[in-house]
Amino acid sequence: MRTFVHGAALWDVANPQRPSRVAGVTMAGFRVRDLDALRMVPHPAVTLLLEFGTGSPVMDHAAGQQRGSVVAWPGAGSGGALWARGKNVECVQVRLSPVIARAVLGVSPAELDGAVVALDDLWGRETSRIRERLSEVSSWQDRFALTDALLARRFEAGPPVDPEVAWAWDRIAGGHGLVRVDGLAAEVGWSRKRLWSRFRSQLGLPPKRAATLVRFDHAAHRLVAGEGAARVAADTGYADQSHLHREVMAFTGATPATVAGEPFLAVDDIAWPGHETPARRSSLPASRPEVRRLPR
Repeated sequence: MRTFVHGAALWDVANPQRPSRVAGVTMAGFRVRDLDALRMVPHPAVTLLLEFGTGSPVMDHAAGQQRGSVVAWPGAGSGGALWARGKNVECVQVRLSPVIARAVLGVSPAELDGAVVALDDLWGRETSRIRERLSEVSSWQDRFALTDALLARRFEAGPPVDPEVAWAWDRIAGGHGLVRVDGLAAEVGWSRKRLWSRFRSQLGLPPKRAATLVRFDHAAHRLVAGEGAARVAADTGYADQSHLHREVMAFTGATPATVAGEPFLAVDDIAWPGHETPARRSSLPASRPEVRRLPR
């Protein structure tokens, strides 16, 4: 376990010693005594927060509050509308590629329309059972193993997305959002309408929005790394620095200079070392999928 210090915040951070058995899953463990108004920056992965400590995290968002274990869909918190707080928070945070999220969570992201929801609403009693088991074990590695076994079981039992949809997502994520989304349908042999409809229904957001979110995430991490806004804008596909500024404001409600200091992003170097876009499912092939056409 390592310690992350940011201003007055002091976090203990743990990492799994082994990768997940499910491609598209990464996780980290957090212990924070006093979590005070943490801005949740939109992310291209589905975020699953499994809390088990004596405290309880609280998510404040436009529609109200959520306490305890929650799920946040890709892009949740746009406009700076999602904040976390709490005392004595202990949790396992999981990032799920949208490609596997429907299978793991048991619901299509499109049904929740970018919302932050209580995990109880999706998993029922299984949420309290995993909370009890996480609190009973004494080591973070055991907690990661328990979580991974749960995710693997649910993933194996859940419905897969279309291979064409998975391939299109991997192209977007692998290219940091710098892809011609209008050309994706032709590359998999589908009509644009069909790909857009399947992508939206299975992953929860349309391809263009996905590309914009992935591009923003890549740019935001470069800002956190200390790169200047002009250089980041030029390298990550924005028309100019003003374009980057507008998009960062739209996603976070803050300026690029403010986002560069956000602890939610700054902790990534410890919590998610070598953080290639966690939303990417790295086992997907770089070429087009073998199954290119499904019955209409």
